Amino acid sequence: MNDKALLYVFHKVVIIASSIIYVTTGMLSNLRLFINSFLVMANTAVTAFVVCTFSVIKVVLPLKFVQTLMTSLSNKQMWLWATINLWLLNLNNKIEWDVEGGDELTPDQWYMLLSNHLSWADIVIITSVMKNRMPMCKFLLKQSLLYVPFVGLACWGLDMPFMKRHSQAYLVKHPERRNDDFNAIRKACKKFEHVPTTMISFVEGTRYSEEKLATVKTPYRHLLKPKTGGVAFTLNAMNHLLDGVVDITLAYPENREDPFNDLLKGKLTKVVVKIDVYQMDENLNGDYFNDKVFKRRFHNWLNDVWKRKDEKLEAIYSQS
Repeated sequence: MNDKALLYVFHKVVIIASSIIYVTTGMLSNLRLFINSFLVMANTAVTAFVVCTFSVIKVVLPLKFVQTLMTSLSNKQMWLWATINLWLLNLNNKIEWDVEGGDELTPDQWYMLLSNHLSWADIVIITSVMKNRMPMCKFLLKQSLLYVPFVGLACWGLDMPFMKRHSQAYLVKHPERRNDDFNAIRKACKKFEHVPTTMISFVEGTRYSEEKLATVKTPYRHLLKPKTGGVAFTLNAMNHLLDGVVDITLAYPENREDPFNDLLKGKLTKVVVKIDVYQMDENLNGDYFNDKVFKRRFHNWLNDVWKRKDEKLEAIYSQS
């Protein structure tokens, strides 16, 4: 066999070997995706069942000490859910964790937590990172999430408020429903008085994407504009409880396109979490809906927070 024939055979062998490696890698990646998805769903399903059991007990025995005990047990179950998620994260991904700030936080106080929103992975990451720094997190959720298997039941059992978010056209026809979301927040916050709680708000109201950034007006390079109404109302409803406001800047600098999918496939490589803590002061104490001076002051405060967050994200992505 001459050199040309040998070169041809070698070329074919390389192509076949590369194809086999490519297909095998894809199969292993999809297998890992399936296994990790199953484990996360199983963890969530068990949590939902346990939390709902505690919730049924609260309904059957509406005594204050029973309510407090069941709420505490539900929070411990959510802590266990976050702990297992963190173990799965580190087992299946080689993650470089860059977590900075929040040393003054404690699980024995009440907080409002603000964060930018990039992916479904945010919930897993935030609860995993913050589970020992502060009380377990409660989310402001869209009503549609109530019907997501396991997730909806668990969130209902944990007394998280579900937001209907009526359209403007609907509110014109039904003005009496204008306060539905505020009433849901107020009702939920009432239940948090006896057990330390962290209420989370993804202030942008939706997950960030380059497409959304291109179609909306925003002064930021890596963020959508913050929506102040829900945050301000939650602050007002919990004001007598809150020990501080926590701002989290979250980034996946090496997995920006689809962090959640990469997480499940074992491809998540770096997570950045920057934590800032703000004490309750005149910028955070006030009646947003009836005090125009406070409303303007709160707008300015939140926009300043978002400006600093955008600068941090620019620095993080520039380094990457």
